[in-house]
Amino acid sequence: MLLGALVDAGADLKQIQAAVDAVVPGSVRLTRAEVVRGGQRATKVDVEPLVDDPPHRRWTTIREMLEQAALDEVTRERALATFARLAEAEGHVHGTSPEDVHFHEVGALDSIADVVGVCEGLRLLGAGTVTATAIALGEGRIRAAHGDIPVPVPAVAQLAVGWPVVSGAPTAGHDHPPHDHGHGHQHEHEHEREHAHGNDDEPERTVRSPASAPAARQVGELATPTGVALVRALASSAGPMPAMTLAAVGIGAGTKDLPGRPNVVRVLVGEEATAPLSGGGVPGTPAEVVQLEANVDDLDPRLWPGVLAQVLDAGALDAWLSPILMKKGRPAHTLHALCPPGSAADAVSAAILAHTTTLGVRQHAPLHRRVLERSWQEVDVDGQPVRIKVAHDGTTVRQATPEFDDVATAAATLGLPERVVLDLARRAAQESGLEPGAPAP
Repeated sequence: MLLGALVDAGADLKQIQAAVDAVVPGSVRLTRAEVVRGGQRATKVDVEPLVDDPPHRRWTTIREMLEQAALDEVTRERALATFARLAEAEGHVHGTSPEDVHFHEVGALDSIADVVGVCEGLRLLGAGTVTATAIALGEGRIRAAHGDIPVPVPAVAQLAVGWPVVSGAPTAGHDHPPHDHGHGHQHEHEHEREHAHGNDDEPERTVRSPASAPAARQVGELATPTGVALVRALASSAGPMPAMTLAAVGIGAGTKDLPGRPNVVRVLVGEEATAPLSGGGVPGTPAEVVQLEANVDDLDPRLWPGVLAQVLDAGALDAWLSPILMKKGRPAHTLHALCPPGSAADAVSAAILAHTTTLGVRQHAPLHRRVLERSWQEVDVDGQPVRIKVAHDGTTVRQATPEFDDVATAAATLGLPERVVLDLARRAAQESGLEPGAPAP
């Protein structure tokens, strides 16, 4: 399903087939068909084995095949990372070394086609950053090679550690019929061919049908080891769709047309939305930010200015305090910080934990904001330089504000009150054409 969604979004199936052939030449054929699922047009891609008795392959063998294949380096690295996660999880579940994890016949071909195909499809679409939402694991029980087991199966549970998950149960009243697939995906236990549900550049959750019919109103197994391994290896973050300019939408179909749950996967591909460079050449602040917060009721208030400085030095775009009243009537403060997502947010969190007495930091992400472009223009105040921060929309000045640190320095040098120098700086800015409504510099 994920392969179908990527192809539907514009990834060339012939190039994907060539990448798969580079790893297992003449072993599988990818075919494409247009179908309808739940009233939606979708693309279905099937993986057809071309050999009757393919060999068993261990993870070490597949790794060598990927390393030696004529693949684009991005595709190779992503495929290796996916199989490494899969082998590590299977090894943990079965109490063996990842090097000894063994892929059974068609299951090995199926996994290679899925993993290499998805990784090559993402490369062809130019996906540099991949995000995904929580993984729907499903509910109920399935029959595998090791007997009747609960959902999620052990390898899926292991792969999902550290990632947000949901059950993915259907709305009450929607009974799902038994699922039956024509071709199997097998690991140590006999998993049937997996499906995936997606969002943005990569699946938002991985989905497949159970190997045996679930009980009424039980959705069955929605996530398989290969599917979750793809999400964990390729997605850099979990959460809602990031702000972006949408370029393509792909819909991939599964085999069944289920009541109450469209059996499709949707992939959204686009350019990440960021603020443009300002007119003065200073990079604009990002449109997507993370907000960090911590409540503190036992810090000497004289330390707060230094804490704010440390948080800003750690990479925060802005930091501020709000007075609050905590339990038992204790007066306290909430420390807030806005910062770019990723490593910057981690650094700011570390600074908050290091320089305050809080025991934890809350994170709200992502937050999307509309920002004005900014630039600095210098004016002269009785021979002293004062910078003016100019905010504009690309054509018109919205705000023009003297930098107060410059005002204070000029006031000390000139022996004048700061309020007087502030007025002089505003007047100089207006005389230079830096005022609301004026053309942007």
